[in-house]
Amino acid sequence: MNIKLRTATPDDAQRCGTICYEAFTAVANQHNFPPDLPSAEVTIGLLSKLIADPRFYAIVAEIDHQVVGSNFMDERSAIAGIGPITIDPTVQDRGIGRALMSDCMARAAERRVPGVRLLQAGYHTRSLSLYTKLGFVTRESLAVMQGAPLDLQISGYAVRKAVEADLQACDRVCFKVHGLDRSAEVLDAIKEGIATVVEHDGDVYRVRDRGRILWAYGRGNK
Repeated sequence: MNIKLRTATPDDAQRCGTICYEAFTAVANQHNFPPDLPSAEVTIGLLSKLIADPRFYAIVAEIDHQVVGSNFMDERSAIAGIGPITIDPTVQDRGIGRALMSDCMARAAERRVPGVRLLQAGYHTRSLSLYTKLGFVTRESLAVMQGAPLDLQISGYAVRKAVEADLQACDRVCFKVHGLDRSAEVLDAIKEGIATVVEHDGDVYRVRDRGRILWAYGRGNK
């Protein structure tokens, strides 16, 4: 089977978005979990943005001139972020995923990035096996909590929307924890209105993006 990899173009968004939605939904349904993506239309829109953004490396896999999968690498920060990677469910287990991953990892090596990260569903052991074989190491487990947030307040900790004036403080938080910043990612989240911060004693204490903790730091290990 001849697998051809090439750079994604805007014309690929429809096909790649449909595959991405169907692949993630199929895996979630197999394990009785809710799908990560709400619809094919939303997924197509998401991948359209990634393909159009020069800060993302986007590739597709073709078999007989038919797109059968795609992969993306976020190059906005020092640590590259791989995903989403998806393969047409009808042609899985044929080495397409390995080819897409190997291409992105080769690019990361060429660019001499200090590290590569990815996030995967814990119940999808097949992809976990592939990533382990490629040299990835499990760093931490994340839990997805869905539902209405509790209307609670903690004395001394103020939660509010992040603004661009917070960017420097957010960078300091990340650098103290990880030794690098994710300034471009946080700025994008702030502009989209999806970033929040927690202030404590006048300092930014924690940063969130869509409810996901990007970094956390407490002075004096508070």
